[in-house]
Amino acid sequence: MKRSLLALFALLLVPASAYADPPAACWPAASLAGSAAEKASRRAGPADAVAMPVPLALPVAAAGAGPAGVVRRVNLPKGEKLVALTFDLCEAGREVAGYDGGVVDTLRAQQTPATFFMGGRWAQSHADRAMQLLVDPLFEVGDHTYDHANLDHADAAKVADEIGKTEAVLNAMRERATQMCPAATAPAPSRLFRFPYGSCSPESLAAVSALGQTPIQWDVVSGDPSGIAAAPMAKAVLAEVKPGSIIVMHANGRGKHTAEALQTIIPKLKAAGYRFVTVSDLIAAGKPQTAAACYIEHPGDTARYDAAAKKAKTKGADIVPAPVSQGVY
Repeated sequence: MKRSLLALFALLLVPASAYADPPAACWPAASLAGSAAEKASRRAGPADAVAMPVPLALPVAAAGAGPAGVVRRVNLPKGEKLVALTFDLCEAGREVAGYDGGVVDTLRAQQTPATFFMGGRWAQSHADRAMQLLVDPLFEVGDHTYDHANLDHADAAKVADEIGKTEAVLNAMRERATQMCPAATAPAPSRLFRFPYGSCSPESLAAVSALGQTPIQWDVVSGDPSGIAAAPMAKAVLAEVKPGSIIVMHANGRGKHTAEALQTIIPKLKAAGYRFVTVSDLIAAGKPQTAAACYIEHPGDTARYDAAAKKAKTKGADIVPAPVSQGVY
């Protein structure tokens, strides 16, 4: 609350010339810029407690309304060279994840559209940053569950609860941002969804689709949660990208060198004739290529996460494994 009041006070000091486009219309440049102190995650303490949101009731979608399966890339018309950068913003229940301002600053500086998959708990822990992303016309925001729950062994009720909580938080953030700054216009929800851990089951996949959400994965893995350095990360991404690719990265501090790698990836792909778009625009430009199951790089590679989720469920615990480790998607 204190930080939001300071941001609102600073808003009064912004010259009229700065009110061109959100989020510059809502936050002064110094408040938008990322800081190194925000990047690191830490164990949550009593002061980090957030209010549990009431899940938003979501309408059931008509059968066949969206792509069948999970979208991994998009097949484009001949000659089209579009690519989508995506960044996960997730946070588990026993941590406060980071905010990698270098990633967002780089995207804004190079006017590069991107899609962020935001967790509800992350948005509550980083309210100003969440609002800045939600009102930025350069970006779109999708749903990444409330607390990075592994939905591999989840039933339809659990899926609805995770998505409903997140949508309730994001809707409240959109409303709060536009109340704080009438010059801002928050885009409507994207209805895009990303499974935590890159994992799903046929049941949870069907439940997500039934709620009108389009499940999005990727065909290019940056590897940024593993701590890979910027140069090999950029080299690997550039080698794998093709027209219609969806690249997975992180902006919650999991990728130690993500921002630095982007400073190579973005200019080189632009020089090669690629145009960056949001996932929604990518899907609209072609035909989604889907898979019947979720995975990170190959089918079955999420088994280590799924086993933990199954164990938690048999014990009657919530389907939220331990805090997200450096190697987790």
